[in-house]
Amino acid sequence: MAELTDNKVTVLKGAEFLISDSEPQHTFIPEEVNEEQQMIRQMVRDFCEVHIYPNYKKIEKQEDNISKKLLGIAGEQGLLSSHIPEEYGGMPLETNTNTIITEEIGRSGAFSVSVAAHTGIGMLPIFYFGNEEQKKKYLPGLCSGQIVVSYCLTEPGSGSDALAAKTKAMLSEDGKHYLISGQKMWITNAGFADVFIVFAKVDGDKFTAFLVERDREGLSLGAEEDKMGIKGSSTRQVFFENVKVPVENILGEIGKGHLVAFNVLNIGRFKLGVMALGGAKWNANTAIKYANERHQFNVPISSFGAIQYKLAEQAIQIFATESALYRTSWLLQRKATAMYEGGASYAEAKLEAAEEYAVECAMLKVIGSEMLDYVVDETVQIHGGNGFSEEYVAARAYRDARINRIFEGTNEINRLLAFSMTMRRAMKGEIDLVGPAWAVQKELAAMPSNEKTDGTWGAEIDAVKNMKKIGLMVSGAAAKYQMDGLIDLKNEQEIVMNIADIMMDIYVAECVLLRIRKMESLGHNTDLQGQMMKVFFNDAIARISKNASDALSSFADGDALRMMLNGVKRFSKYEHINVKNARRAVAKKLIEANAYCF
Repeated sequence: MAELTDNKVTVLKGAEFLISDSEPQHTFIPEEVNEEQQMIRQMVRDFCEVHIYPNYKKIEKQEDNISKKLLGIAGEQGLLSSHIPEEYGGMPLETNTNTIITEEIGRSGAFSVSVAAHTGIGMLPIFYFGNEEQKKKYLPGLCSGQIVVSYCLTEPGSGSDALAAKTKAMLSEDGKHYLISGQKMWITNAGFADVFIVFAKVDGDKFTAFLVERDREGLSLGAEEDKMGIKGSSTRQVFFENVKVPVENILGEIGKGHLVAFNVLNIGRFKLGVMALGGAKWNANTAIKYANERHQFNVPISSFGAIQYKLAEQAIQIFATESALYRTSWLLQRKATAMYEGGASYAEAKLEAAEEYAVECAMLKVIGSEMLDYVVDETVQIHGGNGFSEEYVAARAYRDARINRIFEGTNEINRLLAFSMTMRRAMKGEIDLVGPAWAVQKELAAMPSNEKTDGTWGAEIDAVKNMKKIGLMVSGAAAKYQMDGLIDLKNEQEIVMNIADIMMDIYVAECVLLRIRKMESLGHNTDLQGQMMKVFFNDAIARISKNASDALSSFADGDALRMMLNGVKRFSKYEHINVKNARRAVAKKLIEANAYCF
């Protein structure tokens, strides 16, 4: 297996970034892409240039079953099978290369939704949980794109609360079939899928996954949904009226459907973040080119400071998000390698890796989708009135991006998950949050230290350590107040979301720092990237300070609150920088390149 052949290395556990430091060698950065990976990147770009971009209008109108035909072409080029072993028709590549493929597919607009639904929540349940017969029956066709799979979980009454599903599966009298009845909605690829992964309750209570083929009597589809965006992806309701499904089509175990439903979402969330990155770079290119071409007052609008701010901030957010995504890609790969070398199967290794970094995957779904929303919004704004016209691509990109904050678990759900999973791991003793949090409390009671880290990025190294202290202080205090019965975090979602936002800023800030330091170790000039990092740190520390203050003020008072707010102030110190000049320097590079160039 090409995927799992890296040397062993000790890496952080999931969510352990909050309490442990990492070194530059503990990440993968885009600047390390090798020649083979660059060729694969170019192959995907060529696929988009030849097959996607010229057909945007047809895709948008779903003419001539074009998306299914394009999935077939993508399958022929190996773009649907790079995560599946050869014995099932795949051509497995290591995780970083798969991340590159996913990023480039993210440039393809609504078609990327069709690909993601097929290769992620569609194929992975079969790969992870299918028996040998099911894998051999379905995966080769799914890899080639000759058949398409659709994932049926959401119902009219069960969205975020998926286990509240009402679709039922009753065993037939002869014991050979299950009769499935119910309704699913918001089902991607439903219009042209050949097989559906359907979640239903056996005997009304055992949540179970089934493989249901399209031609089964009693299966019918609703009309295409009239959506705000991603109009080029098929989205329909799927109805089941006593659909006979052979008992051998149970996917996984009876009553264990939640394992199928939720485990595949971990890697799905990561991939959504990666696709958002690709879409953001495409949009940034659009914005830069338009700003250079559009003239007002006899000069290109890219010469205006207000426009330069937007272009630079787009780039800074893209660069920061990219740093976090590729670090996580490296973590996923290393965990899978260790599992595989320890005797796990290929599927088990991949599934366990995604589960290990479920916290990071949940955060990256939020980070990526919200970064993309900023980028597309500013692209519309840079286009001015033309950005509101469907004759320009900015409007479509704006509409398409909005769904990312909703599916694969809403961003609100993923924020709650990031915190709750971290706390659950701490309670199980999988990571030690108590010791480091207690150390921060003791530090607050002591005299402030004037120790500073030497070196080019010493201020940033110290800033990341201090960000973590704020995160530990706030989360530790919230946990203690809960244990003392003073608050119930289940009913205090605002506090949890404050803490989740702190966690996300910490993770991204550290990832950017690791990237810059690794770039330097590889001999790259980091002058502009360093300025991007400083602007990001400046803004991230301000956000962390506000989120921490808001959270603490929501449950603490008196001397305890004053002490912790003083701690926030102490740990929020960072050098003052001229953010205007830094952004202008970044914008100058973008304008000269006429494209996103970092």
